[in-house]
Amino acid sequence: MQNKEILTARLNSFKFYLTVEKGLADNTIESYLTDVIQFFEETGKDISHTDSADIINFFVSLQEIGISFKTIARKRSSLKVFFGFLTEEGIENSVNFDDIPGVKTPSLLPDVIDVDEMLHFLDSLPLETALDYRNKAMFELMYATGLRISEMLNLRLSDLMESEKLVRVFGKGRKERYIPVADESLEWIFQYIRSYRRLLKKQERTDIVFLNRSGNKLSRMGVWKIIQKKMFETGITKHVSPHTFRHSFATHLLQSGTNLRIVQALLGHSSINTTQIYTNIDIKYLREEHRKHHPRNHLE
Repeated sequence: MQNKEILTARLNSFKFYLTVEKGLADNTIESYLTDVIQFFEETGKDISHTDSADIINFFVSLQEIGISFKTIARKRSSLKVFFGFLTEEGIENSVNFDDIPGVKTPSLLPDVIDVDEMLHFLDSLPLETALDYRNKAMFELMYATGLRISEMLNLRLSDLMESEKLVRVFGKGRKERYIPVADESLEWIFQYIRSYRRLLKKQERTDIVFLNRSGNKLSRMGVWKIIQKKMFETGITKHVSPHTFRHSFATHLLQSGTNLRIVQALLGHSSINTTQIYTNIDIKYLREEHRKHHPRNHLE
């Protein structure tokens, strides 16, 4: 943890900068300072050792506890201005906001890609290297189970139950749940584990399932970059994030007739109200299908 006196001094200089050079209103300055203080309190990092991954992880943690996209976008703006100020002042830091995705403020509905697009993406992934097989297994699991990104990154070998075709997940508050895994997805996951994971593991002693090229646990930023690259390579131009897989998983189940309570249990939602948003997507889908296929919608 950095010296509090150093952080206080930087914040005082930042406040002066916002007041005198930027001419911002008092309430705006207070919001900037509050956002920056929250970041350092929650991450426990000091300025010189903070990098882009720390900021991305901070935003993802806010999203996972239900903070609105609008609020997260504001905090991103506050931190961008703060680290830009530090750079102008010649204060060492390792943050590059070009590596930090913008926060897209969505409509009421989460991002979803349709079934055909998802299957096209999964079936178009290259399969040449150990990293390719890791990516294939990872994306198959994300779509097959609707795991949160944090749940997927923390998954251990002992959590995969091949004979039962289940994955054990420890969600928010360490709540345990079991999720079935589709046969084809399970085959890809265990092909990666048996034949390719050891090539990534090298000399590291770890039972984490998904490893980076150094044999360590993947980071949220690492997964985000892989998704962007692979979506582009397979021709999908929609905004896609790790959460898109979770949203698509839930939406496609509802479209196929799965009971809302079942989807709630699979997602690990404590309240049915959280799951209810997917019924809005389902209604939108039904409306589109009705428009496409009902004879009364095709009058000349």
